[in-house]
Amino acid sequence: MPPSTRRPSRPDLLPVVIGGDIGGYALARQLHDATGQRVTLLSPSPIEAISLSSYIDVIHQDSRDEAGMVSRLRGLVAGRAERSAVIIGNRDSTAQFLVAHRDELEPEYVVPFPDVEAMNTLSDKVAFAAACADQGLRTPRQVVVDCSELADADPRIDIPFPLVGKAAVGADWDAVEFPGQRKIYFLDTPDELAALWEDLRGAGYRSTFLIQERIPGDDDAMRSVTAYMASNGEMTMIGSARVLLEDHAPTLIGNPVAMITQPFPEMWRGVERLLTSVGYRGFANFDIKIDPRGGDPVYFELNPRIGRNSFYMSAAGVNPMVVMIRDLVDARPGPRREAVKEVLYSLLPRHLVLHQVDDPDLRRRVLRLAPRAVDPLLDPCERSLRRRLLISAQKLNHDRKFHRYHPRPLGLSRR
Repeated sequence: MPPSTRRPSRPDLLPVVIGGDIGGYALARQLHDATGQRVTLLSPSPIEAISLSSYIDVIHQDSRDEAGMVSRLRGLVAGRAERSAVIIGNRDSTAQFLVAHRDELEPEYVVPFPDVEAMNTLSDKVAFAAACADQGLRTPRQVVVDCSELADADPRIDIPFPLVGKAAVGADWDAVEFPGQRKIYFLDTPDELAALWEDLRGAGYRSTFLIQERIPGDDDAMRSVTAYMASNGEMTMIGSARVLLEDHAPTLIGNPVAMITQPFPEMWRGVERLLTSVGYRGFANFDIKIDPRGGDPVYFELNPRIGRNSFYMSAAGVNPMVVMIRDLVDARPGPRREAVKEVLYSLLPRHLVLHQVDDPDLRRRVLRLAPRAVDPLLDPCERSLRRRLLISAQKLNHDRKFHRYHPRPLGLSRR
């Protein structure tokens, strides 16, 4: 938002963010745009783009200390009125924490997350597949593995290679750490699958793990859909984007880093049916892939939160924080807002996007949209020269990352 643009003023609100990564900064920027207030952010080690921000006040707090987190959050709103603070975060574990402690945080805070039942129904990828089937939405064929039984033997997988491996419950995966840990595993051979089981045994991971068929197609076959279900049960915000490129570093694999916002009405209808069927409330973000063999969408997962790349919604014309505040703070859930503006959203320099994108139509769209591309980290309201230089250097650093973790050639599936 340019400095000359009139910014809403909500001195009655305290915006609070949990999380110190790019997604945390994007939420802080959206809350700053929506309220005109300084944002309080809790993180043990925030990125420099946050610590150097002109409008973010950082509190160094270990998110693993739940009692300490609750105490700190309660202290921030001591003496405040009901519904006078907004709290949000962008990790599955944060969503789970806020839902679990909702009763201790309300009524001063508004907590824009679903209840425990709705969250468990859709954030667990096993339950998600069942709910999608009930609504006629396709998900990948999969085998569910109970990792508490890995000590007995490697599980039998009757899906042909290549495969994809991922945790069924994101919060459980966030709670474990081991060398070589990845968000998503692309498995091409039986040896790679056997090595994965050995890693999970060594880490003591005992939750549910999924082995799925790998849907063919490259990064640009992926779609992201972001929605908000208001307190009255109606969908009051929806938007989507076509992925151009994803991060390919092992710990960040699958995270989009360049996208073009675009409406996908068929997917919007599927998302609305699914969320309505379980009484979902709050933000939801979906990963969906177009299967090139038939052109139909394959629903991979729901994130029970707004998503790391939520700023593409603001870029496309709808600030999600405005929609949420109108609903939960002002008790005015409508009207429905649809993010339909076409925008290039990118964490990468333009030359790298053009170097990596091969589809001629997508390259033409990138060239047309690049002069007005949006990077969530580049907020005109930020005044620090050091911060601007840091972000410019980080954008160029993506060249090195893509050189090291180069996407596979076209024709080889990664999902």
